[in-house]
Amino acid sequence: MSEFFDRLETRSADQREAEQMAALTRQVAHAQAGSAAFAEILRGVDAAAVNSRAALARLPVTRKSELLERQKALRATDTFGGFAAVVRGPRMQRIFASPGPIYEPEGTARDYWRTGRALFAAGFRSGHLVHNAFSYHMTPGAFILEAGALAVGCTVFPAGTGQTEQQLQAMAELRPDAYTGTPSFLRILLEKAVEAGADIRSLTRASVGGEACPPSLTAWFREQGVEVFQTYATADLGLVAYETASRQGLVLDEGVIVEIVRPGTGDPVPEGEVGELVVTTLNPDYPLIRFGTGDLSAVLPGSCPTGRTAPRIKGWMGRADQTTKVRGMFVHPGQVADVARRFPEVGRARLVVSGEMANDHMCLRVETAAGDDGLRNAIEAAVRDVTKLRAEVELVAPGSLPNDGKVIEDARSYQ
Repeated sequence: MSEFFDRLETRSADQREAEQMAALTRQVAHAQAGSAAFAEILRGVDAAAVNSRAALARLPVTRKSELLERQKALRATDTFGGFAAVVRGPRMQRIFASPGPIYEPEGTARDYWRTGRALFAAGFRSGHLVHNAFSYHMTPGAFILEAGALAVGCTVFPAGTGQTEQQLQAMAELRPDAYTGTPSFLRILLEKAVEAGADIRSLTRASVGGEACPPSLTAWFREQGVEVFQTYATADLGLVAYETASRQGLVLDEGVIVEIVRPGTGDPVPEGEVGELVVTTLNPDYPLIRFGTGDLSAVLPGSCPTGRTAPRIKGWMGRADQTTKVRGMFVHPGQVADVARRFPEVGRARLVVSGEMANDHMCLRVETAAGDDGLRNAIEAAVRDVTKLRAEVELVAPGSLPNDGKVIEDARSYQ
């Protein structure tokens, strides 16, 4: 039996990059032709020239808030706000609603969200019975994992959420091999099974998502006899990354191109630096180009010890939207980036907001190798120009700011 889902997982780095960049050029052209939203967003862009990561980085980032606003504005005439490249009918088998509401199409491709790859890496195999405890109501979560399980050759029990006692009865009688759902509900099931005397020891592995699953919780599951693997997927993008038996980060899916950018901007950060995950999907039905997830992560060096050669990320490290209100005015990460961009000698910047309520104090800490009072004063003036607020500026040595993706740190006391 193969250790890999398909040949794509073991491509050389050069082959993967060449094939993905060629696919990127085609996807940009397809999005311009088939998606009204991207025809507007990418107006004037020569798709043939978008054949490298540098060229991709010059395209605008589209964030979920913008997608929602376009959907709202066109609700009466276009459910998807012009982003979908398919229409209702034989090529669109379902429509889902995520909080907002944001509506997402499901095309007819086998394993539409590509989660079969993640489940295979988690040890799901043909003939396994999967207890799927993601919600089957309006949102796509359950269908995202069900499609992957079917692609691997599993049988699925559509458990959904809630009704813990009935779920335990079904598990004791059907004896599933695997679980998909949130880690918190899996813990509830395991704890309730002990209380109720329900034998669910057939369950030996799980693919979890929707919330954080720290190493301590993974270790607890292992003590209960269940090996748990994290799957990072979204309704918009499908599978983004997945955990393997190496337990060393999450391997990027083969159907996406991922960038890590400085929060509030579209500027890629150096490898290893924490920033916002921006994803371009190669899905022809919903061709999202540079879609900002709002999630923080960082690229890990090297490749997965399991032999999968795609880049890896650390996993979910928080949210990138650090907008905060100071003295009655909103300050955005993009404004901090605007200030830093005005000064070539400045590297990373971090705005620290401290003090007590109604007595806010802003300090912009900037990394620079050649700082003096003239530079400090110029940066202070730039902060006033961009934010309309005053801030102290502190010049610090390159590499001294924490590598945690924070551009704005709210250190105020709310006691």
